Amino acid sequence: MKVDGKNPVAARTTGHIHSIETFGLVDGPGVRYVVFLQGCRMRCRYCHNPETWALDAGETKTAQEVFDQAYRYHNYWKKNGGITVSGGEPLLQTDFVAELFALAKQKGIHTVLDTAGSPFTREEPFYGSFCRLMEVTDLVMLDIKEMDAGQHRELTGQDNQNILDMADDLSGKGKEMWIRHVLVPGLTDSAAGLRALRERIDGWKTVSRVEVLPYHTLGLFKWEGLGITYPLAGVHPPTEEEVLRAEQILGIR
Repeated sequence: MKVDGKNPVAARTTGHIHSIETFGLVDGPGVRYVVFLQGCRMRCRYCHNPETWALDAGETKTAQEVFDQAYRYHNYWKKNGGITVSGGEPLLQTDFVAELFALAKQKGIHTVLDTAGSPFTREEPFYGSFCRLMEVTDLVMLDIKEMDAGQHRELTGQDNQNILDMADDLSGKGKEMWIRHVLVPGLTDSAAGLRALRERIDGWKTVSRVEVLPYHTLGLFKWEGLGITYPLAGVHPPTEEEVLRAEQILGIR
């Protein structure tokens, strides 16, 4: 996808939008305009946004429409803020995100992709679209749910080998990554699993930040509203000591 003046972006691709946050502070560096997309194939047992699972829901907008709305807030972004696309799973709508980010790069705006990586494959046509997206993406925030493949399938309903392969690919491309890990007591907090994650991170050359995200139950009411049985009823958020232990194993502290 060309983004210079001789090859203007068409900006006709549409996306399914779940919601917008105009002043995000935890979705990348600086102040972010955050676009949450519809659609996710994972069924994480602790998901706090189950209403984003359906791809054909939400509001349909063109990349140009979303960018125009976002750009109204550009004065708040200063030098290190910008636009983040999250989900759901934004890699289910790669062409839309690539077009939105190409528009952003025309204005010199920093772009962040917040993803769990589950649709990643090196097969076409996905991989070509993914590579075009990476050309206009400054930072990838990758959520690594679990290292053990069997436990990952039990936790999310999906495999994780392609997700780890995506991180390998990003490292090879020289693409900056932040690695995030949701810490769920009894599920994603084993010392062995955290050490395995640390070892894998050490092999990725472009990881600039690692974050532990404590599990919370703020999305429980959404499961109840959708009539879905919440699978982690009775599981409590990790204590400060448990979070500190995980951060120490991951080398954050």
